[in-house]
Amino acid sequence: MQLIVGRIGKPHGIRGEVTVEVRTDEPEARFAPGSVLVTEPGAAPRSGSAATPSGSAGAEVDSVPPVGPEPYRVPERLTVTAARWHQSRLLVCFADVADRNVAEALRGTLLAVDSAEVAAPADPEEFHDHQLVGLAVVSTTGESIGEVTRIDHAPASDLLVVRRPEGRTALVPFVRAIVPEVDLAGGRVVVDPPAGLLDL
Repeated sequence: MQLIVGRIGKPHGIRGEVTVEVRTDEPEARFAPGSVLVTEPGAAPRSGSAATPSGSAGAEVDSVPPVGPEPYRVPERLTVTAARWHQSRLLVCFADVADRNVAEALRGTLLAVDSAEVAAPADPEEFHDHQLVGLAVVSTTGESIGEVTRIDHAPASDLLVVRRPEGRTALVPFVRAIVPEVDLAGGRVVVDPPAGLLDL
């Protein structure tokens, strides 16, 4: 199973460095120099592709040679060469990404690792994101509240992003006072939200 650990954002500077939207609670480990990350989707054109004309009467599209350089294809794997924090943003350099144009072509690429390579937390009170995503969210009285769709790692605390039954999204701080129980075996998270939290 592939676990998303980040999403490449905009380039930073002119030497190939990119911002990364972190989606892991262990960014220092996941983006350590030498780490190899799987891209999703792999080898997909990101820029430079030309639109195909359509609806032109009498046009001989097949006879027109392609113009411009071949579109850049995102590699199936990217190797981290350096990573640093700058104003609360993670900046990462990857092997073979040496300029801003290539960095721009990577924008929006998801970065993943294989769950088999991720060791379980030593602390039983800690959980990896993939352990929580997909769990049912219920109140302390057993009322269905929704489903965990992802984890946002905010500066103050991690947030459970919960899809409500009616389609709205609620953000639940992942702290013991509000989330008293995580039942992995039972496939659920028990929450005790303060009044109005689920309506924000």
